[in-house]
Amino acid sequence: MRPRIPVGILGATGTVGQKLVRLLQGHPWFELTRLMASERSAGRPYGQAVHWLEPEPLPPHLAAMPVEPAEPGGCELVLSALDAAAARAIEPRFASAGCAVVSNASAFRMDADVPLVVPEVNPDHVELVGRQPWRGCVVTNPNCVVAGLVLVLKPLQDAFGLDALQLTTLQAVSGAGYPGVPALDILGNVIPGIAGEEEKLQQEPGKILGRLDGDHVEPAPLAVSAQTTRVPVLDGHLLSMSVRLGRRAGPAEVLDALRAFRPPERVRELPSAPARPLAVLDDPFAPQPRLHAGLGNGMTVSVGRVRACPVLDIRLVALVHNTVRGAAGAALLNAELLVREGVV
Repeated sequence: MRPRIPVGILGATGTVGQKLVRLLQGHPWFELTRLMASERSAGRPYGQAVHWLEPEPLPPHLAAMPVEPAEPGGCELVLSALDAAAARAIEPRFASAGCAVVSNASAFRMDADVPLVVPEVNPDHVELVGRQPWRGCVVTNPNCVVAGLVLVLKPLQDAFGLDALQLTTLQAVSGAGYPGVPALDILGNVIPGIAGEEEKLQQEPGKILGRLDGDHVEPAPLAVSAQTTRVPVLDGHLLSMSVRLGRRAGPAEVLDALRAFRPPERVRELPSAPARPLAVLDDPFAPQPRLHAGLGNGMTVSVGRVRACPVLDIRLVALVHNTVRGAAGAALLNAELLVREGVV
């Protein structure tokens, strides 16, 4: 058995950082050795600096671990839960120092030499790290909706081709972080519009589903029209979509393609990879956040209500756990892919 790889977390006190702390406990490949956060938290024990929101108690050894400033050193792999502005300033420092940075932030996602990766969909895009100017690298995972969306679109793209997508999201409040949306704004209400979200949904899928062409990705020619809403649900983003396929196909063919989807073997063997990245549900009232967001420990995307669409070709509903598959779990799976591909 090889020694576990030391790992640090940037933004360890936030909601995604906390989820990473929990997911790293007992990980077979990684050992959490550094917790990094803002200057106001640095120097304090993690248990005092964090407002712990995970359902399991914070382990005592982690509660006592000091929070450090966000400076390189001590580990070759860093998982970043920073916001975009902080990531833009801090992540290149770590990459320049030789660290592999796996980022949840949007700061570098659309840069030509930065891989935007969902391992079951485009693991070959990791090759872009060889084009980056740093001794280390930056690899990103996508927006929390896109992380689930592309898992649904990939088998459709492979089987039929994709032309256009109309998408409406119903997004959980945990996606806004803590303290998030004020209670009087969201309770008993739906808020139409999430700042900056629709642009990400319209840009990121094309890059992930695109073709690696030498030193860049040629985006998939997919037109996306997205509308986003915030709903009073704790975890789980629901995606209601209609798709125009490259060639006409009925619901039965689409269901067959979704059920047959299998990631590359080297991805299926990663520790955080779910047994089924896609679960097709037969219940006509599924998927539902309360019932299905936790499938595959939060890493399985569920799909239901596959029907013919009178405007495009196919309509369906999908569900992604936004803080696991859409954030912390996605980063951890990408980190595992970097190890498997020899980047770390």
